[in-house]
Amino acid sequence: MNRHARSDERAVRCAEWRRLVALTPYLRAHTPRVALAMAFLMAAKGASVLLPIALKHIVDSLDRSEHSAALVLPLGLLLAYGALRLASTLFGQIRDLVFGRVTERTMHQVALAVFSHLHRLDLEFHLSRRTGGLSRDIERGLGGIRFLLRFMLFNILPTAFEIGLVAAILFYYYSIWFTLIVLVSVVAYVAVTAALTEWRTRHVRESNRLDTAANTRAVDTLLNYETVKYFGNEAFEADRYDAELGRWADAMARARRSLGVLNTLQALVIALAMTAIMILAGRRVVAGSMTLGDLTMVNAYMLQLFLPLSALGFVYRELKKAMADTARMFALIDIEPEITETADARPLRTNQPEIVFEDVHFGYSSERKILRGVDLVARPGAKVAVVGHSGAGKSTLARLLFRFYDVDGGAIRIDGTDIRELTLASLRATIGVVPQDTVLFNDTIEYNIAYGAPDRADGPAIERAARMAHLDDFIARLPDGMQTLVGERGLKLSGGEKQRIAIARAILKNPAILVFDEATSSLDSEAERAITHALAELAADHTTLVIAHRLSTVVDADQIVVLDAGRVAEQGRHAELLAAGGRYARMWQLQQHDDPAEDAAQGAAVSVRAR
Repeated sequence: MNRHARSDERAVRCAEWRRLVALTPYLRAHTPRVALAMAFLMAAKGASVLLPIALKHIVDSLDRSEHSAALVLPLGLLLAYGALRLASTLFGQIRDLVFGRVTERTMHQVALAVFSHLHRLDLEFHLSRRTGGLSRDIERGLGGIRFLLRFMLFNILPTAFEIGLVAAILFYYYSIWFTLIVLVSVVAYVAVTAALTEWRTRHVRESNRLDTAANTRAVDTLLNYETVKYFGNEAFEADRYDAELGRWADAMARARRSLGVLNTLQALVIALAMTAIMILAGRRVVAGSMTLGDLTMVNAYMLQLFLPLSALGFVYRELKKAMADTARMFALIDIEPEITETADARPLRTNQPEIVFEDVHFGYSSERKILRGVDLVARPGAKVAVVGHSGAGKSTLARLLFRFYDVDGGAIRIDGTDIRELTLASLRATIGVVPQDTVLFNDTIEYNIAYGAPDRADGPAIERAARMAHLDDFIARLPDGMQTLVGERGLKLSGGEKQRIAIARAILKNPAILVFDEATSSLDSEAERAITHALAELAADHTTLVIAHRLSTVVDADQIVVLDAGRVAEQGRHAELLAAGGRYARMWQLQQHDDPAEDAAQGAAVSVRAR
């Protein structure tokens, strides 16, 4: 391994240890329980360390020699032996009961913290993340916490405590040579385990990475099930998944071979230590300086010592994995959101606000400029429509208003206040969005409508919202009515049905600002006319921003803004823009030519409503 690789690994290990410090506050909240669990742990270890001493005296008292006239049953010693064994097990069980609550609460609090933090991160993070890999990282991280809490406290620390006690007892009863054999064998075992585990950890990490990649591929494919079917790419996706699984299987094979080498060398250290100490004890028994009880005691201590020490090899290997998994999960918390509120941010309180886009510049990257000096004013209670060709920046305006992103230049103001000076919660509570691409939770229709305002979504309110969104007839035809499950991302419903649920959610939320982002794009002509009427009623007392492609849906707007290449090309009312004969008029003529009957009917309907 070259110097740079070693340096990178040291940096990774340091980062892992630093991130594990994040567990400290969660444990500190349960200090009394942790202390009580450690007390029972030490009591259990103390009882188990006394067992070989009791066994020695039992064997010696039962040993028949030329000096024994009769065999006497050492009942008191046998009862003491049984009591010590019971105490060791009982104290261990009490320790688990006391500490179990700490583990559960810690995992609960960490999972909640990660979940809440992920929801605070920006839209950009969630657009670029891979759902399968992220969920697997969180799952592994929580498993790592469980392992760390249990084995760090209940295996590593007590094993070190037990090794010290055994070494001291062997020195007290026999000689320094017994203690040296124990200590040298423990040091050799730990050194072999540590050195080889560092080597095989690279294989384990690689297998984990490939496992995450394979899982991400599977989840991504299943989320895009319809697209796979549309293009008949089932075999293509299976081949890609097969290749991912093949790479994972190869990495697992390398990890398994490295584990075999490690286990073999660990067994060699244990065998040498047991052989050395039994030879030393056996010679002393033959010489008469030790009894058979002493031999039994030494053998029992070595077996008792190497039992947890053997597990220490597994613990060390898994500890490295748990540290990596936990650190990876905590790294998610280290990601800072780019969209934040200032320390003196104030809440937004408004009923019919004025919205002003003032010389707004924005790009998703330095190479991808979207808006170039947009000026736009939505008067209180007005309906402003933004139209233009795809890529003109229409939907970007809505994302900036909602502060999914911040402007690169200029400002967006609500009632004269820059939205960057407002609390995010109050800003977003003031805006209701009906998106073009509606994604639903895998739950009931009722749940998805109630999501617009879960704190006040009672039955009558949900039914009223559904009725205003023209969902009532559709729901009445369903066997389970409102309790109908919509499927993953709402795939059991049509695009129009999903969009009506999104409209019902916005109706239930009843915000001061409404944003309709192509809100009727998935509806047929009849449904669109009905829902356009419902939206007009909903927007009557709100400041409304309508992003539209079909111009016939916005002819009644108080102002129509035409975007072209990120700039305002024209703005005015429908009749004014037609009379100007500019871009809007050309777009209108094109859409009239595409479907004159439909657009004429819709235009007449909305014009009547406008009057």
